Amino acid sequence: MNKIIIAFDGTQFSEGAFELARELNEMHAILLTGVFIPQVSYSSLWSYGTAMAGPGFIPLVEAEESEAIQKNIHHFEELCSEHGIKYTIHKDFYDFALPELKKESRFADLLIISSEKFYEHMLDDINNEYMEEAIHHSECPVIVIPEEFEFPNRNILTYDGSGSSVYAIKQFAYLFPDLCKNETLLLYVKDDKSDNLPEEEYIKELTNQHYPNITIEKLHLNPKKYFTTWLAEEGNVLLISGAYAKSNIATMFHKSFISQAISTHKLPVFIAHK
Repeated sequence: MNKIIIAFDGTQFSEGAFELARELNEMHAILLTGVFIPQVSYSSLWSYGTAMAGPGFIPLVEAEESEAIQKNIHHFEELCSEHGIKYTIHKDFYDFALPELKKESRFADLLIISSEKFYEHMLDDINNEYMEEAIHHSECPVIVIPEEFEFPNRNILTYDGSGSSVYAIKQFAYLFPDLCKNETLLLYVKDDKSDNLPEEEYIKELTNQHYPNITIEKLHLNPKKYFTTWLAEEGNVLLISGAYAKSNIATMFHKSFISQAISTHKLPVFIAHK
């Protein structure tokens, strides 16, 4: 049984995030933890030391917001009971919310975040920064999910030869062996004419053991310019990536690549980093 966290902006309930958890529970029973995070002023307070040393403060939760959080908690409880999902709720922290979410993720198998509802009330650039912080500092893999989606029936494993990309491929296989049975594409994108797949023998040996319906594709294009155009034609897929934001992953799968996949194509993205 996997322990899965859903992080809600306390005032915004993500039906899409819950629907993904429900689908996963249908495959194998899960323990679902709802984390209801109140609004905060600063999006980078990831350590208690930094927070305490900074000049700002976290505002107290307003009565109206507290009421909205309680309403969403009740909705979460009702949905879990309706669908037979074992659940817990973490609702006790109103200060330094992101450090607490990081601690929760340390003791979980997966974190689900809505790409549209997670701090929807913020301006787009602040919202993106806040979500990036949550993903980057999570100590378990993350799935970023849109509000409206069809449960994926295909996987795309993004591979660039780095340890980070291989780590994500393995973590996905360990967490979701049933989904590994779906049609899977191991994708390597290169903006030159080289046909060499990095460590080809090794990656084939690994992926063939976990993904029985796997094929390999090498795309010769500039990933910064054309990858999202290619992705738009791929339909109902789950994208698996090795890193996000402040990492040293090769430039092909840098921050803008994942951000565009999330924001432009509204598709589920699985992200795992060491």
